[in-house]
Amino acid sequence: MKVRKAVIPAAGLGTRMLPATKTIPKEMLPLVDKPVIQYVIEEAVASGIEDILIVTNRAKSAMDDYFDYHPELEERLLRDNKTKEAELVRMSADLANIFYVRQKETKGLGHAIWRAKRFVGDEPFAVLLGDDIMMAKTPVTKQIIDAAEKHGASAVGVQTVPDEHISKYSSVKVSPLEERVYRVSDMNEKPTPAEKFSNYAILGRYVLTPDIFDILENTPPGYGGEIQLTDGLKTLCKQSPMVAVDFEGRRYDTGNLKGFMEAIIDYALASDEIGPWLKQFIVDKARQF
Repeated sequence: MKVRKAVIPAAGLGTRMLPATKTIPKEMLPLVDKPVIQYVIEEAVASGIEDILIVTNRAKSAMDDYFDYHPELEERLLRDNKTKEAELVRMSADLANIFYVRQKETKGLGHAIWRAKRFVGDEPFAVLLGDDIMMAKTPVTKQIIDAAEKHGASAVGVQTVPDEHISKYSSVKVSPLEERVYRVSDMNEKPTPAEKFSNYAILGRYVLTPDIFDILENTPPGYGGEIQLTDGLKTLCKQSPMVAVDFEGRRYDTGNLKGFMEAIIDYALASDEIGPWLKQFIVDKARQF
């Protein structure tokens, strides 16, 4: 089992970040000095992924343009002796082999993944949600891939969340397998605290076998009237092995304003270029209150 492909669902309407996302894809909002989705792609590449499919919609052509060459801009930068800037512009287009398919109807995350069927073929593949950013020493996707390949199983990335937040996520029923890795036997979407299987919640990273496509094709609409990936995974984990990886790292949901601001601050503080300045700025600003 070797994972070489990844799918990034990025077809959502960004309603939690309006009005900024009225005309700008939420995945293209700048996180310090790069768009959000570039961090996701860089994580995939650092995890050994060679080919990436981004599932978009008709309003997200800005992503296609960003990960393409821009000869006029590069020529101007080189003419102005801005070699570093020209290299940065070219680098974003050379990160990976990037392909696109549109989700022509808003039918949910499960439907978006199903749109990748022809791209994936008969291989296992990673899924990275386009607005979930992970800060980790070892790329979170690599942690998930390593566990999937070791156990010959599908895998989901999880962390514990408190009872008051479990209804925002998918709760998994698990049994210990090894350190930080658990066998998955069931799951449910957005449960109440009374309905949860555990406080382990799926957080935006997966490795799936191609069996998921036939399952999703026959999965009826669920929560919110959409085809939920969790409903497909619930069936998949009962038909074939699946593990949950309690990954090491910090996850940021940049699809909402609070998570987006947390990511900006933490990534800016970690920057060699502006980190020291920002730290002092925050200290000085705090003294004014």
